Amino acid sequence: MPRAGPPLAQAGAAAPDTRALAASGRPTDRPFCTGGSAGRRIAGGHGANPLGVGLDTSVFHRRRTGGHGPLVPHYTGRSRVLTYLATLPAWAAAALIALASACACGAILWTLLRTGLAWRLATDVPNDRSLHNAPTPRVGGWGVVPVGVIATLLLAPGLWFSALGTAFLAAVSQIDDRRGLPARVRFAAHVLAVVGLVSLFAASAPWWALAILAFLMLWLVNLYNFMDGADGLAGGMALFGFAGYAVAALLSGHPSPELAWSSVAVSGAALGFLFFNFHPARIFLGDAGSISLGFLAGAFGYWGWRGGVWPIWFPAMVFAPFIADASVTLARRLLRGERFWQPHREHYYQRMVRSGVGHARTALAWYVVMATGIMLAVFALGRDAIVQWCIVAGWVVVLFLAGVVVDMRWRRFQSTLSDE
Repeated sequence: MPRAGPPLAQAGAAAPDTRALAASGRPTDRPFCTGGSAGRRIAGGHGANPLGVGLDTSVFHRRRTGGHGPLVPHYTGRSRVLTYLATLPAWAAAALIALASACACGAILWTLLRTGLAWRLATDVPNDRSLHNAPTPRVGGWGVVPVGVIATLLLAPGLWFSALGTAFLAAVSQIDDRRGLPARVRFAAHVLAVVGLVSLFAASAPWWALAILAFLMLWLVNLYNFMDGADGLAGGMALFGFAGYAVAALLSGHPSPELAWSSVAVSGAALGFLFFNFHPARIFLGDAGSISLGFLAGAFGYWGWRGGVWPIWFPAMVFAPFIADASVTLARRLLRGERFWQPHREHYYQRMVRSGVGHARTALAWYVVMATGIMLAVFALGRDAIVQWCIVAGWVVVLFLAGVVVDMRWRRFQSTLSDE
């Protein structure tokens, strides 16, 4: 733990109130950074903090000697965590947060299975549109959501609305998982969370641009739910996608450790969930998990763009595999005049599983695509705009060709069935 000394006292006197900034909703490039040497690892009062983040001066108070004196630590649960993280290299802190989140999520889900409570909370019964044959509890959200929400409130208080919005959607979706809710009620909850975020934390953009972003976020919330239909798929997208957010938030020219820590916590929770969800799955994510992850993906992506951490295309490229599959499938069904809101088995990942690739190999193939796209997206950050958009366009072409390959395999599979 850094020593409190004169450099901290000097920095603390001039440091802005970061909690006030977070409460105001204004984006800050370094939400925990207090400026001066308070953001440095103290070694004689000098040396750069590898986190790129300072200690929150709210965790210090002045020793009362007539109202004056040096800053000394005032320890609370949150301040101890932040102070300890500030002593670690960035990647060590990220690994620690991810490991803790994975263990916490895994412990919750293991307990639910061990006690049998998982089956009583919500159970998925197979039907003619399912890719599985046995009833399976869909309580993955009970592990992922609490870990993600608590970690965000603890490590990134400026993202409080994202955390509370996630908890709200998880609660509504859990009711839907257990008892069922009308579509209009579910959609109203999605609209409330997304519009609340964009309204309370509006970016410096025209109203019509914010309206388009809100619509795209609503689509992301729902498409994440649509894509949760094969073992290990939605959990893998969360693992890779939020890890990509975390890396970008640290490496950006306008880094946001706050966004990085909350993202890596969600990624770690997804890893803990995957221990139970990779084929053969013992637990499904459920609407409480998939809707919440879709909202977090959009909310964190919006927050990063709003704060200048990454450009507008970055979140879309990170989650491009899910966006491409769901959007192309929806467009096809609309063109055929089908009722697009009804469940079906026509997604690309569903066709891969049904044509003989299987759950495990389908998930692994998607992991390769996810990781490749995210690495390209992170590589593109900081490049010239023309280079960035060329990389984005190139990745769109790659996804298009991947879809063509899946379509060709599907047609061969259908032809084989018809010959039999």
